[in-house]
Amino acid sequence: MAQKMDNTSSFPDEYILNVRSGKELKPLANMVRSYKKRTGFRKLHDFVFGAPQDKVFILYGLRRTGKTTMIRQIFAEMSDADLERSAFIQVTAQNSLKEVNHDLRKLEKKGVRYVFLDEVPLMQDFIEGAALFSDVFAACGMKIVLSGPDSLGFLFAEDEQLYDRCILLHTTFISYGEFESVLGIHGVDAYIQYGGTMSMGGVHYNETSTFATKESTDEYMDTAIAHNIQHALRCYQYEGHFRHLKDLYEAGELTSAINRVIEDMNHRFTVEVLTRDFRSHDLGISASNLRRDRKQPTDILDRIDVIGVTENLRRLLEIRNRPEQTIRLDAIHAAEIKEYLDLLDLTDDIEISHFLDVNQKEYRTVIAQPGLRYAQADALIRSLLQDRMFSALSLPERNAVEERILSEIRGRMLEDIILLETKLANPRKQTFVLQFPVGEFDMVVFDPQEACCQIFEMKHSATVDPSQYRHLIDPEKCAQTEHRYGPITNKCVLYRGENRTVQGIQYRNIEEYLRELVIE
Repeated sequence: MAQKMDNTSSFPDEYILNVRSGKELKPLANMVRSYKKRTGFRKLHDFVFGAPQDKVFILYGLRRTGKTTMIRQIFAEMSDADLERSAFIQVTAQNSLKEVNHDLRKLEKKGVRYVFLDEVPLMQDFIEGAALFSDVFAACGMKIVLSGPDSLGFLFAEDEQLYDRCILLHTTFISYGEFESVLGIHGVDAYIQYGGTMSMGGVHYNETSTFATKESTDEYMDTAIAHNIQHALRCYQYEGHFRHLKDLYEAGELTSAINRVIEDMNHRFTVEVLTRDFRSHDLGISASNLRRDRKQPTDILDRIDVIGVTENLRRLLEIRNRPEQTIRLDAIHAAEIKEYLDLLDLTDDIEISHFLDVNQKEYRTVIAQPGLRYAQADALIRSLLQDRMFSALSLPERNAVEERILSEIRGRMLEDIILLETKLANPRKQTFVLQFPVGEFDMVVFDPQEACCQIFEMKHSATVDPSQYRHLIDPEKCAQTEHRYGPITNKCVLYRGENRTVQGIQYRNIEEYLRELVIE
């Protein structure tokens, strides 16, 4: 039940919080009328304009993921009569539930039906009194939408106070399909570089890309991610959620630790790409392509010491300057930070299954905001290429090596994007990488109910080559897969070219494939 609020007679007659209502909401609506809507907008729309219910709507997610824009789009769909019965309240850390209760009661007396409260978790007493919104005001017919970037605060509120009396809509994850349709930007390479927030060059939403520079990426990590967790630990005194992070927080080192964990994920990702791809057979293909390049032919990849270059890069990747720390960051701290990042929908895990050992499970962490990962990897590689070994190369040679490495990173990120979005679009199926003693299927989608599977290879390329599908037509690999996962209903190469069929193998355009995935 909601906690009883103090008598409000001590408050002055005007509103205490920053309240806008009626005609004051029109300017907020007018600026977003031309903006396209995110997929989740329909869920918010149906709540606001649907039948009354004893629930509140929680719109939450990291900064720059379209929360406030969605509210303004609701205002744009309201009639003048509905706007007169609507209010938008901006909450600050200095406000309290007592003050919110005072203003909501005044709005209720004036016949206000729709109330949108932004940044609600900033209030230190939000969690313990959150049931006020559902048990008192929503129960009396008021439609209440709570929004803010504090994902953890809302999750704690749901767990501690609201239970089944709230509808959650998380905005953090932005699929390729939404990036393309809402922002009006086409191309998976643009998504790799900038995807993850509703910002990219002023087409819609925010005017500048969040991940355009290393500096803006670091600022986003600090303000949107690290501060989110810090605020949760500062305001919500639940020891079960503090655990080993409490010491880091009290020492003032939590933000640094969170940033380091994310950076470590990206360092390990880059090392893995260099180890797996830079030394792979694809290097020979790239060497051939570079030799025949019409504009800047070069034989750099014929002459380069691939093993030496890779080991040198790996060595440099492990050299990271650390600020002075009073508390050592160990595995348990990193595990708990990873747990929080999962709750924020910022990270997810993709299973790697080994055919010879069913019990051997590995996972690779996917960062759901690809622009964040790419910005860090790009800055890292550019700094590595200032090393003495690379400085001795000519400019065309340095450019060739740099582009080769970044191309490998984009290729690996493309795989992660496809795996993550396929997994999210198929919650009743299992999506994983299947490794054999020699070779692997880049993606398997197994349907336990239908007892069948699909197998995929992924290529950051627009060309067709028999080497791309050699594993898909390997009789032994296919027989082993069908024995464990049922009949193979589809063999597919996802690539950058046009749809076609080659030797019975379906070639599908990656962007078209991602565009057709439906993610709830």
